[in-house]
Amino acid sequence: MAVDAQRAITLGHPSYVWRSGQDRRLRLIRKFAPLDGRAILDIGCGLGMYVRRFRSFSPRVYGMDVDAPRVREGAHAGLPNLFVAAGEHLPLKSESLDVIVLNEVIEHVGNDRDTLREAVRALRPGGRIVVFAPNRLWPFETHGVYLGRRYVFGNIPLVNYLPNALRNRLAPHARVYTTRGIRRITHGLDAEIIEHGYVFPGFDNVAARRPLLARVIRAVLYTLENTPLRTFGLSHLLVLERRPATVPEARQ
Repeated sequence: MAVDAQRAITLGHPSYVWRSGQDRRLRLIRKFAPLDGRAILDIGCGLGMYVRRFRSFSPRVYGMDVDAPRVREGAHAGLPNLFVAAGEHLPLKSESLDVIVLNEVIEHVGNDRDTLREAVRALRPGGRIVVFAPNRLWPFETHGVYLGRRYVFGNIPLVNYLPNALRNRLAPHARVYTTRGIRRITHGLDAEIIEHGYVFPGFDNVAARRPLLARVIRAVLYTLENTPLRTFGLSHLLVLERRPATVPEARQ
């Protein structure tokens, strides 16, 4: 599979292999947003890895991405209902979806507030949006950094602890969110936050080389998700629910 390096940096291409980390996120999505028989949209679907999994719960699954080559590859692999679009301008009717997922995508869109506003518009009342987004307190910048014109790939320590001006110069290609920041982009939406948690990594690369070590790390860090130290997790888990439609009061 050919991957354009610059597009991968800018758009944050995810892993193309389904592993335990993805299984865990799928379980979290299902915990907060029932999928069976629902109309589901994966914003930033890439090749459609999550779309394929969601289709085991519902035939009404859609995926969209700004990266046309990835969408074409997913469609050629047999996935229906994939289309090219930007999150800020969803080509969908209002109140047409039950569940929308943005898995490590909101940090890459042109306008994060407008993307969430569009997602809420497309949801039916009571529908839910599940967002995974990078956490500023995680001690590594997972999107790599620019040192001058040279891009350095990998998990770079302590970048996210730097002042905004310096951090954003090193990693201008992806946002990272504080607790206040991720909540701020939901202000004014016709939706309420029903869950705000934190998720630690799957450590799948460690598991491939050192399975026992990975089990120990997972046991320790997944336990921390239920303690105040959860705020140092890799990602925010934010779940929004669109408010029920208001019924006008009858005239006396």
